Amino acid sequence: MGQVSLKGLRKSFGAVDVIRGIDLDIRDGEFMVFVGQSGCGKSTTLRMIAGLESITAGDLLIDGQRANDLHPADRGAAMVFQSYALYPHMTVAENMGFALKMAGVDKAQRTQQVGRAAEILRMTDLLGRFPKELSGGQRQRVAIGRAIVRKPKVFLFDEPLSNLDAALRVDMRVELSRLHAELGTTMIYVTHDQVEAMTLGDRIAVFNKGAIEQLGAPLELYNRPATEFVAAFIGAPRINLVDKPAADAPQAHHKLWLRLQGEGNTLANRIGLRPEHLHLAPPEQGVTAQVVLAEHLGDSSIIHLRVEGVSGLLNAKVPANQANCAAGDTVGLMPDAACSLAFGTDGRLMA
Repeated sequence: MGQVSLKGLRKSFGAVDVIRGIDLDIRDGEFMVFVGQSGCGKSTTLRMIAGLESITAGDLLIDGQRANDLHPADRGAAMVFQSYALYPHMTVAENMGFALKMAGVDKAQRTQQVGRAAEILRMTDLLGRFPKELSGGQRQRVAIGRAIVRKPKVFLFDEPLSNLDAALRVDMRVELSRLHAELGTTMIYVTHDQVEAMTLGDRIAVFNKGAIEQLGAPLELYNRPATEFVAAFIGAPRINLVDKPAADAPQAHHKLWLRLQGEGNTLANRIGLRPEHLHLAPPEQGVTAQVVLAEHLGDSSIIHLRVEGVSGLLNAKVPANQANCAAGDTVGLMPDAACSLAFGTDGRLMA
């Protein structure tokens, strides 16, 4: 079992409220991701679950038991940090089995548990090596293996892939997904990378200023963000957010707004549209825009555009064979109004 419940959880440092009352139920076996900007409170919340930070107010329940005052070693949680924190003078096997040794587990059982974890992580041939002989990805797998041998109820990951290069991060995401499927253990994963959040999480909790802005499945957050903040944070390239034009705004701004409205959204204060729903057309069609930059990625292209009167640049994600334009070109924009999102003056999604 690995159910984790946060009931009105709060954390203050002096007069500063860092976590402002979080209510969250994490299901047994779930892969939960905490995502948000730096300083939003996601890592602090994880550290409170681990017992590395005290809880100012509220309750932490693990499998129904109040864990606020339990020693970290007694909570049934194992944490994997951004830093690998391996002992350089110990082999991989010794690093992985060190916590078991300190707990008084006999050598035969330690060897068995370390061997099983190494099989799961596909690193049996590395057990005799020292950390200096490993790549960054291999070191992180050792850190994960050190957590696996403890057979915890809950795995806690604090930005474990941040120190890896882009290709290794992709490989490790695949490994973590496979590991979760094989072990079936509850995992709580902290990241600022929304790609990691979208690809790994069963559900995602989007943190903002010490509170959860929205909780939901990845595609739910992408397609129906509750607020402008979530809409802008989830998705790459970023969503296009267009303000309602003032009466004296340029004609192009008014024309774009009317196209975004479609048959609804007449009371919106701001309208959002994902880049894949903004299409290019000849200049005489749609809304006139100027190409500022064209990023050709192979299978697709990201076109950055300026529309007169609209604050900031708009992004269009189009198939590579439809991106026959360059900086300085004039194009027409054809937004898919059926996919637009309307936000009110309070920044929340309108029904």
